[in-house]
Amino acid sequence: MLKIGLTGNIGSGKTTVAKVFELLGIPVFYADDEAKNVMVTDTILVDAIKQSFGSESYFEDGSLNRKHIAGIVFNNSTQLQKLNALVHPAVFRAFDNLEAKAKGAPYIIREAAILFESGSYKTCQRTIVVTAPLDVRIARVMQRDGILRTEVESREARQISEEEKKNMADDIIINDDHQLVIPQVLALHNKYLAMAKSLNLVH
Repeated sequence: MLKIGLTGNIGSGKTTVAKVFELLGIPVFYADDEAKNVMVTDTILVDAIKQSFGSESYFEDGSLNRKHIAGIVFNNSTQLQKLNALVHPAVFRAFDNLEAKAKGAPYIIREAAILFESGSYKTCQRTIVVTAPLDVRIARVMQRDGILRTEVESREARQISEEEKKNMADDIIINDDHQLVIPQVLALHNKYLAMAKSLNLVH
């Protein structure tokens, strides 16, 4: 099964693109959602977080004490790296589980905001970057999250620049509100089907 990484900077619309692939019957792994999920469902990870950040990292009902964790990792890159080092293997385990369930699919999409930053792009045969002009992306996020431009710019600054990602990516989808996204997704879908077939991954 081909593994296709899908990413894009804040406000690019990568989740919208992922949903189009899902409509085409392709399994999509949402890494960011799964990261939140495994922090309460993966027992190995839960134990590791308690050991590293204290038992108060979780409430009695098993839910994550986000305020406690945020207080430790916010503005402390060492602690944040420590947390990421614990979470990433659990996310990989969750991806492997989805891949096992999706046997027979020609390819699988791994949607992740930090595909390149985390190094998980190395596990993919192809990568897609969804792009849009910065002003368009900022306006989308301000409207979606109800936040100020400065907050969006601060989040953007924490990611690898869109230009760098475009240089690293194999394929690009332009989502600038002018070009239609669905024909671009269909073109890539057909391309990946052909690739999977040539590699004997589709029967």
